[in-house]
Amino acid sequence: MKVLSGIQPTGRFHWGNYFGAIRQYIALQDNEQAFYFIADLHALTTIRDPQELRGYTRDAAIDLLALGLHPEQATLFRQSDVPEIAELTWLLMTLTQMSLLEKCHAYKDKKAKGLPADAGLFTYPVLMAADILAYDSDVVPVGADQVQHIEVTRDIAQRFNTTYQSDVFVLPQPGLLDHSAKVPGTDGEKMSKSYGNVIEVFLPEKKLRKTIMSIKTDSTPLEAPKDPDTCSVFALYRLFASDERQAELAERYRAGGMGYGEAKQLLFEAAMDYFGPARERRRQLEADPAAVEDVLAAGATAARAKAAEVLDRARQACGLSKRG
Repeated sequence: MKVLSGIQPTGRFHWGNYFGAIRQYIALQDNEQAFYFIADLHALTTIRDPQELRGYTRDAAIDLLALGLHPEQATLFRQSDVPEIAELTWLLMTLTQMSLLEKCHAYKDKKAKGLPADAGLFTYPVLMAADILAYDSDVVPVGADQVQHIEVTRDIAQRFNTTYQSDVFVLPQPGLLDHSAKVPGTDGEKMSKSYGNVIEVFLPEKKLRKTIMSIKTDSTPLEAPKDPDTCSVFALYRLFASDERQAELAERYRAGGMGYGEAKQLLFEAAMDYFGPARERRRQLEADPAAVEDVLAAGATAARAKAAEVLDRARQACGLSKRG
C-alpha cells in the first residue's frame, strides 16, 4: 500500500494533532511507500510572514522526527522542494471545472461569511490533488471532514484520464483516521488552534504544567463524588494512562475526597512520562539542524524522482513531451 499525508506548518503541534492524526501517520510508515510532506505551499494562503513560515516548517520537521517518524522507513520532505508539483497543478487546472471548486468547503465557508477569498484558496484543492496524484498514492489518511478533498482529487484525476484516454493517474482512496480518541481542549471543547484551547506537545515543562492546571472544571467540592465521564481532565488522562490506571482514577473520582487539582497533577505526570522520550529526541534534533536538513533534502530527492515520473506520464498524455 502506498500512503501519503501532508501537514500544514501553521503552528506547533498539539495533543489533538498527535492523537487525532500524527500517531496514526507514524503507524502507517511501515507500508510499501510512505510519503509525508510539510505543506508549506498550502500554508501561504494563511501565513504571510516569511520568518514565521520558515520557523513553523522547521519545527514541524523536528517534531515529526522526534515523535517517531523514521527517515529509513518514510520519506519526509518540504512540499516546496518538489517543483514538479507546481507544473502538475497547472496541468490539472486546465481541465478542472470552476463549478467543482466552488463546492469546496474552505471557499464556500469564507464566501458565506463575507470574507475575501483569493485565488490561492479557490484553487487550493487542485494543488492538493497534485500532491496526492504525484506519488501514485493508494491511500490518503484523512479525517471525516477532509474526505471531500479526496473525492475532488478522484474527480480531477478521472477527468484527466478520460480526456486524454490514458491511465496516467492512480485514483486514491481515503483512509479514515480513527478519531475515537476524543481530545478536549482546556475549555472542554474540541482541541483546536482556532479555539485557542490547545496543549502543545512540546511545551516547556513549567508552561505545560501551568496550561494543564488551567483546564476548565466544574465547581464540585473536593469531598463530593465526581463523574469521570464528563470531566475533560479525565478524558485527557485516558489518552496517556493504561486501563488499570484509568480504572483507579475513575474509582477515586466516584468515591469523592479528591480535588481536580490532584487529577490535573496526575495528568501532567502521565503526559511527561508519555512524551518524555520524544522530548529528549527533540532536544537532540534541535541541537543538530544540519542533520534535520539532510533528512529533508534526502526526502525531497526521493519525492522528486517519483513526482517526475508521474509528471512525465501526464506531459506525454497531453502532448507536452516529444515522446508518444
